[in-house]
Amino acid sequence: MHLSSPQPSAGSQDTTGKVPSERLLVVKIGGQVIDEATALTNFLKAFAALKGKKILVHGGGKIATKTGERMGIVSRYVNGRRITDEATIDLVTMVYGGGVNKRLVAGLQALGCNAIGLTGADANTIPAQRRPVGDIDYGFVGDIALQGVDARPTVALLDVGMTPVFAPLTHDGQGQMLNTNADTIAAALAVALSARYEVRLIFCFDKKGVLRNKADDEDVVPVMDRNSYRQLLDAHALSDGILPKLDNAFQAIESGVHEVLIGRADDLVQNAGEAPTGTLIRQ
Repeated sequence: MHLSSPQPSAGSQDTTGKVPSERLLVVKIGGQVIDEATALTNFLKAFAALKGKKILVHGGGKIATKTGERMGIVSRYVNGRRITDEATIDLVTMVYGGGVNKRLVAGLQALGCNAIGLTGADANTIPAQRRPVGDIDYGFVGDIALQGVDARPTVALLDVGMTPVFAPLTHDGQGQMLNTNADTIAAALAVALSARYEVRLIFCFDKKGVLRNKADDEDVVPVMDRNSYRQLLDAHALSDGILPKLDNAFQAIESGVHEVLIGRADDLVQNAGEAPTGTLIRQ
């Protein structure tokens, strides 16, 4: 994860000292939910039916990879992260900010959910810095500073009944778009809005939750805190793919987010107003 230490977010401070009481859902999707038409249709129906204020953050990596192949752009990864050169930043801006984002927005509109598609560049909501070159040059990849996330435009959209749908893109303030991890964007938005709302952050992926045993899809950890996380890490029980989500989840919960859930989209979203399923992250 690449978030700086939590600082007050622009436009998000509650100077009254009151505990936020209005609820907000921040839901992140990717993988199978976006890639498979039936899964996406089912998710959009469930998400559109949710009452109250909500935000959707999406990925779309496989679609970007397949689109790039048709255009002669070969995707390269290091440690599971996409190397984003000049051709690739144009590709992901087109796919994430265009095709995927607008397909989600149009699908929600068809279900009576007044959605609006956004990137971090829109209304200067999520400025970022290009990741410094170290042993690896990731190219046009953005790292978010939490204190730079401006909650005000998102609050204004929520207040007029719109549902923001964020693509995994930020900008450097100098005209350059940056490819940015969708989990990190979801966590940053949740933290920035947590002074205004009681935020439930939901990370959706292809498993029922965090697995205690990687070989058993039913062995879900129902509740996880830092101590149990360290124990599972020491036992090498966790898959590499879940670690960034957990890092984002713990930083979010320790930075003011009320609740973080990790699990399958159909379980978490359909039960979002009821008893939580999946893995509940707590301090």
